[in-house]
Amino acid sequence: MFVSLSSILPDLSPWRSTRDFRLLWVQGLVTTFGSFMALVALPLQIKDLTDSPLAVGAMGAVELVPLIVFGLYGGALADAVDRRKVILLTEAGLGLLAAVLLVNALLPEPLLWPLYVVAAGVSALAGLQRPALDSLMARIVPHDQLIAASALNSLRWNVGAIAAPSLAGLVVAYAGHAPAYAVTVACFAVSVALCTRIAPAPPAHDADKPSLRGLAEGARYAWSRPVLLGTYAIDMAAMFFAFPNTIFPFLAEDLDAEWALGLMYAAGAVGSLLLSLTSGWTSRVRRHGVLVVIGAAGWGLAIMAAGWFANIWLVLVCLTLAGAGDMLSGLGRSTIWNQTIPDELRGRLAGIEVLSYSVGPQLGQVRAGAAAGWTGTRTAIWSGGLACVASVAALTAVLPKLLSYDASTDEDAARRREVSAAG
Repeated sequence: MFVSLSSILPDLSPWRSTRDFRLLWVQGLVTTFGSFMALVALPLQIKDLTDSPLAVGAMGAVELVPLIVFGLYGGALADAVDRRKVILLTEAGLGLLAAVLLVNALLPEPLLWPLYVVAAGVSALAGLQRPALDSLMARIVPHDQLIAASALNSLRWNVGAIAAPSLAGLVVAYAGHAPAYAVTVACFAVSVALCTRIAPAPPAHDADKPSLRGLAEGARYAWSRPVLLGTYAIDMAAMFFAFPNTIFPFLAEDLDAEWALGLMYAAGAVGSLLLSLTSGWTSRVRRHGVLVVIGAAGWGLAIMAAGWFANIWLVLVCLTLAGAGDMLSGLGRSTIWNQTIPDELRGRLAGIEVLSYSVGPQLGQVRAGAAAGWTGTRTAIWSGGLACVASVAALTAVLPKLLSYDASTDEDAARRREVSAAG
């Protein structure tokens, strides 16, 4: 029995059916490429200025509070104003912050404190933007194409996440930090131009203004849905314990493989890309909670193995496998969110989602940096992977409804399906 190629390749239905999806896809590719150039250059510049794992890990602490505050507010804002306008203005702000990094890098003696200020500003703007961006997707893509859209968005992200870190590592090594930041500025300029072509996405006519009451309403809804709680909790735990990216410069140094730093940053995206390119089968999956659990556990196991091995090529293979696990879990999470959350709460719940998949990595950076300074880089990595697997097992036992989620029988998914068909 042979499996047809079309059954495993990505489902292109959202690309064919929706102009705004195509625009957002291209805009996201450009932004991802520019962002990853800076993502590699920024911690490496802090390492060059301080030679301290804790100083690099402190980026997570600096980014945490702005992300929480503006992520929650951004969720309420996305339900109350034109979502396209939020995306456009925040993209412009991110471009300006990239310009600050460029100017600082061009100084005869670059300063350290602007790097932390920009990191905090980027975190705030990303927190404002992400709920609008995520909630817009459920509006412009038909209900039955949501998992296909998630796979295509992940494919887009992974293309940038592979190419940009690999290139950034070479650019920084041979030309310095400034050229990498210059590419970031140019990418955001193109992204802003593309955002102006997206159709307006105004809120419902009876939408309330952003308020603490509205945020509380969204939080109550999330708390009342064990399936949603499971997706948030597992993702946060996996990222907190097993997100070692911030100490990759020190791992490369330990393995005497500084030349491979860009490949370390790109390896996870390679794994995600491979899964995305063979994601056609996921359109037929109905038990998306199973994808979340298996993917998160696989991520932890692969990170644990990456900490054990001393061979750079085996480490890169493990990081690639980790990326595939993270991608699988992410597909399950985003599909559950888009299938079950009502549109009038989509922005506020997207704000909570931002916290679930962003706060974990930010705290994970702090944990990894502190643990590396205390126990050593490789011990910090493998012990975090072990803790990730244990936490996924514990949370799955506490929240069993996540594993039993079935898109064909879940009541919330059925209501969203009816609304999408009527619209």
